[in-house]
Amino acid sequence: MRLRCAVLDDFQRAATELADWSPLADRVDVVSYADHFADEDALAAALADADIVVTLRERVPFPASLIARLPRLKLLIASGMRNSVIDYAAAEAHGVTVCGTASSSTPPVELTWALLLGLARGIVEESNALRQKGPWQSTVGADLHGRRLGLLGLGKIGGRVAQVGLAFGMHVSAWSQNLTQERADEVGVHLAASREELLAESDFVSVHLALGDRTRGLLGPAELALLKPTAYLVNTSRAAIVDQDALLAALHEGRIAGAGVDVFDTEPLSADHPMRTAPRLLATPHLGYVSRANYATYYGQAVENIQAYLAGAPVRRLP
Repeated sequence: MRLRCAVLDDFQRAATELADWSPLADRVDVVSYADHFADEDALAAALADADIVVTLRERVPFPASLIARLPRLKLLIASGMRNSVIDYAAAEAHGVTVCGTASSSTPPVELTWALLLGLARGIVEESNALRQKGPWQSTVGADLHGRRLGLLGLGKIGGRVAQVGLAFGMHVSAWSQNLTQERADEVGVHLAASREELLAESDFVSVHLALGDRTRGLLGPAELALLKPTAYLVNTSRAAIVDQDALLAALHEGRIAGAGVDVFDTEPLSADHPMRTAPRLLATPHLGYVSRANYATYYGQAVENIQAYLAGAPVRRLP
């Protein structure tokens, strides 16, 4: 009996282009979905006859209620080796093996700097004006050299963002609840005494924290009020770390110079979501992990995971 593998959220139709699925051709039929399923009913209907599901990052939750509605599901593969929206206990109870893949930290580092530089130099506004025969030079760029970059989080991604900031000649500070002086010294940055100090003194603030109980809502109205009116905020981590309503208010009221955002409370954004029209906002549709090399890893290792499962020896098991 042939198996059916469903690939979710393949927006760019890249899953079959960037990986070789031919080793599975004699046993598995692969179907990819370019559209996002917004509710559990639609998702359950689409996956009713799926034996294997490949899901992208943490965009699609797999709670117990959904897993119970997928009686044929035996293998669930998530890109990355950490996923907070899968009910692992329910998967185990229903005999579903869950596996992950490697994921590079390079693409989100690069996107962070694309957003930060785009904000600082008004790239989108100036490009649009040039194409639309608008004003010639309507913005005055913000300098990076000699300015302070504040990093919330100094892990693998935050550390690499820091190195780029230092290369630009910026003064780099970092803070997180667990950050040590030893780690700050290792990267070559200043350890801020507090979150409040970092926010108040930085010209650019970039978020690089994992989402958890201690970081959810870490930047709310009071924290955003500490930012300079000339400061920029970049979030390529998780939307829930920054209070979305508070950020929208700060942008509309001009209390900060701008924000670069790649993550949102609901993804994909609805057509009328206020983040689509907010002023002073440079927004991208969660592109942090989206690169050819990363996709080749995700889907290439998904094929390997399926081969290993079919051989009776699953690899890269989660959690």
